[in-house]
Amino acid sequence: MTYAGPERRKHSRVSGRFVVSYRLLENTDNLDISQTKNISLGGIMLTTNRFFTPGTKLVLDIRLPYYTDPIMVIGQVLESREITKNLIYDTRVQFIGVDKKYKNVLIQTVDFYLKKGS
Repeated sequence: MTYAGPERRKHSRVSGRFVVSYRLLENTDNLDISQTKNISLGGIMLTTNRFFTPGTKLVLDIRLPYYTDPIMVIGQVLESREITKNLIYDTRVQFIGVDKKYKNVLIQTVDFYLKKGS
């Protein structure tokens, strides 16, 4: 089902398949790797292999083009929706902690893809 109401997002969102590793904030040994579906200055949607309860805090290392190192952000799960039973979930994450340096990289990436028309 496609949402047909007014746009409520504060930040423009662009489609993009970027490699992202993620783990629970409280646990350093549960790292998993996936890819994003879309990204904005305020958050991302990524594919995960497990359900996350809304409010769960994650550490995300996102690899973006034109920047050699992954950027690290802290995010909070807004929604985790099952796509394939017990296997694939679309997980929406809001950024709650982004270093200023990484914020600039996000701005440049989103701007590039907006101009590119993706």
